[in-house]
Amino acid sequence: MEEIRINKFLSEAGVCSRREGDRLIEQGRVTIDGKIALPGEKITEDQLVMVDGKKVTKEEEEIFLAFYKPRGIVCTTAKEENGEKIKNVVDYIDYPKRIYPVGRLDQASEGLLLLTNQGDAMEKILRSRYEHEKEYFVRVDHKIEPGFLKKMQEGVPILDTVTKPCKIWQEDEMSFHIIITQGLNRQIRRMCEYFGYRVTYLRRDRVMNITLEGLKKGRYRHLTAKEIAELKRELG
Repeated sequence: MEEIRINKFLSEAGVCSRREGDRLIEQGRVTIDGKIALPGEKITEDQLVMVDGKKVTKEEEEIFLAFYKPRGIVCTTAKEENGEKIKNVVDYIDYPKRIYPVGRLDQASEGLLLLTNQGDAMEKILRSRYEHEKEYFVRVDHKIEPGFLKKMQEGVPILDTVTKPCKIWQEDEMSFHIIITQGLNRQIRRMCEYFGYRVTYLRRDRVMNITLEGLKKGRYRHLTAKEIAELKRELG
């Protein structure tokens, strides 16, 4: 019988992402046949896996949601961060089946967030090597000077790396649109800070072929069959 890593099993079962699964395992919240799971441990499908004392079973239905995340909502399945209670996106949506967010959109930002129970699809969307596009609208705290956007477009040194070249165009004297293919922590905010600009408003408008169009803030919708087919085609 085929063995798979426990974090992959949790991801494919729609519990959480692999990374979040690793955190649950490190916290001792995952058991395999009654014993606390170890990081990197492999299991077979006939073993009993539980998270917080609840049995994990694979959800057969494919779920893909587009959600307009308001500011203040945290993109995680956790109830707490750094010992403090938080308002997480899964509890906010209160969807009747188990889903989890595809990546993160920081608490101070708003816009499009995808949620799913399909672990493999989520991993492919998140990995920067696939270069899937994410589009944002950004407003900064003072007038955009000549050369700023060109320098942003060429790559910016942040977090011990240099960002990949990106597409960018100006909206007005204090705002612009940007398309990136990475998902570094607070990437756009850090890029702007490098040149002395502070982001005052950030909204994600698109992830690959999925957009915010028609979505009201704080609401979600199921992706259409056409959107899912195109998404899968782009994911290969």
